Amino acid sequence: MTHPPNGNATPPGRGASTMPSVPAQAGPPAPPGGPTPPRSLPGSPQAVPPAPGATPRRTAWAEGVDRLRAAATTEPGRLRIIGAVLALLVVAFGAVTAWQMTERSAAADNVLHSSQPLSASAAEIYRSLADANTTASSGFLAGSQESKETREQYERDIRTAAARLVTAANSSEPGSSSSATISQLNELLPEYKGLIERARANNLQGYPLGGAYLRYANEKMQKDMLPKARDLYQRENQRLNADYADAKPYPWAAIALGLVALGALVWAQRRNYRRTNRVMNQGLAAATAASLVVLLWLSVGHTVARAGLDESYDHGVRSLNELHDAQIASLKARGNETLTLVSRGAETKVLADDSSVDLYEYNFKLDMKKLTKGLAVAAALSDDAAGEKPVRTATSNMKEWKQRHREAADANKNGDYQSALDRVIGSKDKKPTSECFKGVDGNLTLALEHEETEFRQAASGGLGAMTGIPVGAAVLAVLAAAGAVFGVGRRLSEYR
Repeated sequence: MTHPPNGNATPPGRGASTMPSVPAQAGPPAPPGGPTPPRSLPGSPQAVPPAPGATPRRTAWAEGVDRLRAAATTEPGRLRIIGAVLALLVVAFGAVTAWQMTERSAAADNVLHSSQPLSASAAEIYRSLADANTTASSGFLAGSQESKETREQYERDIRTAAARLVTAANSSEPGSSSSATISQLNELLPEYKGLIERARANNLQGYPLGGAYLRYANEKMQKDMLPKARDLYQRENQRLNADYADAKPYPWAAIALGLVALGALVWAQRRNYRRTNRVMNQGLAAATAASLVVLLWLSVGHTVARAGLDESYDHGVRSLNELHDAQIASLKARGNETLTLVSRGAETKVLADDSSVDLYEYNFKLDMKKLTKGLAVAAALSDDAAGEKPVRTATSNMKEWKQRHREAADANKNGDYQSALDRVIGSKDKKPTSECFKGVDGNLTLALEHEETEFRQAASGGLGAMTGIPVGAAVLAVLAAAGAVFGVGRRLSEYR
C-alpha cells in the first residue's frame, strides 16, 4: 500500500531549492590592516575619495612646463623654442623702434611747424608793441609835421600785434597761463591805443596835456604790456626747448634690443652650422639682414636727425633769440630817447648816491648796453658771411647812434631844445639819430630773416632723416620674424 508523503518532506529523488549564486565583484584592494571601504552603487552622486598614497592631480601649467621640458630634450623641440624666441625678439625690436621714433619724429615736427613758429609769433608781438610805442613817440615829437609814413608804421604795428595775438590765442591751450596772458594783452591794446590818440589830439592843438597822455601810455606799455608780451615769449621758448629735449635723445632701448636680436640670430645660425655643416640658412640669413638694416637705419638716421636739430638750435634758435632781444632793446632805446625830449625832465630817477637823473635818459643807456651785448653775441653765433654782414652793419650804426645821441643830449642839457630835437628826429642840416636807428632796425630784420631760413633748412633736414623709420622698422621686423620662422621650419621639416 502506498502512502502519500507527509507534511513538508522532500520527495525522494529531488534536491532542495536554492538561489543562484552571484560571482564575486572586483573592487579596490583592502588596505593592510583594515576592512575594505564600502563601494558606491552605480549612479550614486558620491565621489570615490582618492586612496591614501595616490598621486594628486596636476595643474595645466605644471603639465605644460613638463611638456616644454620634455620637448627641449629633443632637437625638434629645441628648434621650435628657438624659432619662437627669435620671432619674439625681432618683433619686439621693431615695435620699440617704431614707438620711440614716432615720439621723436612728432617732437621734431612740433619744433619745425608748431613751437618755433609760435615762439616767433610771440617775439613779433613783443617787437610790434615796442615799435608802435617808439613810432608813437617819434610822431608826437614831430607834432603837426608828423609824416604819413610814421603814422602808417604805427597803425601797421598795432594791426600786426592784434593779428599775432589772434594766432597765438588759437594755438594756446584753453585755461593755460599763455591763454590768460593773451586775453590780458587783448584788453590792454585798445586802452593803449586810446591813450595815444588822446595824446596826439591834444598835441596837435598845442595842449601840454598831450605829453601827460603820452607818458601815461608809455608807462602802460613799459610796465604792463611789454612784460606780459615778454612772459608769453619766454613760455613759448620753453615749449620749444621741451620739444627739442623730446626729439634729440638717442633711442637706447630700441638699439639695445636690436643688438640682442642680432646676437640671437647669429647664434642660431652658428648653431645650425655646427649641427648640420650647412653654411647658410636662407630664412635666418634674411631675418639677420632685415634686422641689421633696421638697426643701421635707426642709428644713422637718428644721428643725422640729431645733427640737423643741433644745427637748427645752435645756428637758428639761439641766433634768433639774440637778434630778437637786440631788436627789442633798440626799439626801447629809441622810445626812451624820444621820451627824454617829450618829458623835458618831468620824470627823474634817484640813484644810490642820492643824485637824480632823467628817467628816460637812464633807461636809454641801459637799453644801449643790452643792444651792444646782443649784437656781439649774435655776431659770434653767425656761421656765414650772409648772416654776419647785417649784424656787423647794425653794430656800426649802433656806434654812430651813440655818438649822435651824446651830441643831442649835450644840446638838450645846454637848453638848446630845438637843436636837440633836430638831432633826434631829423632836419636838413643835421644828421639825426633816427637814421642810425633805422639802420640798426633794418639790418637786424635782414639778419632775422637769414637765421629763420637757416633754422628751417636745418630743422627740415633733421625731420627728414627720421621720416619713414617707424613704418620701415615695423615692416622689416615683420619680414625678419617671418624669415626666422621660415628658416627654423625648413630645419624642422628634416625630422618628418
